[in-house]
This record gives sequence, structure tokens and C-alpha cells, in this order.
Amino acid sequence: MRWNMIVLASCLVTAGCAGSSMAERQDADIQSSLQYDSVPCGQLLAQRNRLAQQYNLSTKAKPAFSNPAMGFGPFMPDMRSKSKQDTDKATGEMDAMNRSIDRRDCGKPDEQKKKLALPG
Repeated sequence: MRWNMIVLASCLVTAGCAGSSMAERQDADIQSSLQYDSVPCGQLLAQRNRLAQQYNLSTKAKPAFSNPAMGFGPFMPDMRSKSKQDTDKATGEMDAMNRSIDRRDCGKPDEQKKKLALPG
């Protein structure tokens, strides 16, 4: 039993050091929204909607993280399927797009933008 625990622990450490741990790959799915600020609103909305349709996701999808037991996240190998990894990456992209869309008020009528503007 003791040897099994030692072998398991060393395997987990090795898997975590290989750059393919679950925590590391899930963190890589999160993207900055600043990269989308230079994309015109109409094009960004279309790109987000196309990505949502391709992966059968809601346009307001948010990234979700697994919760490995006892803090082994950095050491657990990423055992998600290829399709789950692709879906999680698309969710991260869509979340970044949504943050840029919200910040720039894309998709809202011009009248609302004018009402919120300062007079002058």
C-alpha cells in the first residue's frame, strides 16, 4: 500500500511537470478581451455567434473549471477528451469576446448610447 502511494504521488508530480496538467490547460483557455477591442462590433458579434453555433453553446457561455480533490489540480494530468478541450477553449474565446462587446456596448441601439452620453 505504501509503495502504491509513492508511485501514485510520483506519477502525479511527473504529469504536472510535463506542462499538460489540468489546471494549466484550463488556465490557458482564459483569454484577454483586449485582443478583440480592435475588431468592429458587427464582425465580433458574428464571430461570437458563429463560434457558439459551431460548438452548440449559449452566446453567454462562461468557462468552467474542474475542482480536483485535495489541491492536486497542478499535478493531475488533463484527462478531458479532445472535444471537451475544444469546447472549453471556445468558451474561453466567447467569454473574452463578450467582455469586449459589453465594454464597448456593441449590439445596443444608438439611441441608448446617446441617452447615456454626457451633454455637451
